[in-house]
Amino acid sequence: MTDRCDGLPVLIVDGASFSDFDGFAREFSRLLSHHTWRGSLDAFNDLLRGGFGTPENGWVLRWLRSESSRSALGYAETERQLERLVLTCHPSNRPDVQARIDSARRREGPTLFDEIVAIIRDHGPGGSEAEDGILLELL
Repeated sequence: MTDRCDGLPVLIVDGASFSDFDGFAREFSRLLSHHTWRGSLDAFNDLLRGGFGTPENGWVLRWLRSESSRSALGYAETERQLERLVLTCHPSNRPDVQARIDSARRREGPTLFDEIVAIIRDHGPGGSEAEDGILLELL
């Protein structure tokens, strides 16, 4: 947390600080007190609800060099992460994960960057969990 924006605490993620999804998880975990996020998008969604060291009553997530992150968390990294997931997910989920791998190989569908941004926006204005009050600034 480095400053405030419209009275809200600002947490900063810097796209120059990572080059893959594992790096993003480390960078985001740095913002949390007493918790380490290990990269599950379901857990990321839970983190944004609060109680893991993020500010209560709303905050701003300022994502510096987000275009660099868009590239780092693009289709190649999406494919890589899904290939890891298909090895450990429940067998009933494997066909869905494999379909997502196939889409990423065709450069279709959402990337990790797209999924992360969508999760964050869901916790802000107009989202289904807007009560969390998270504002995303992509810079």
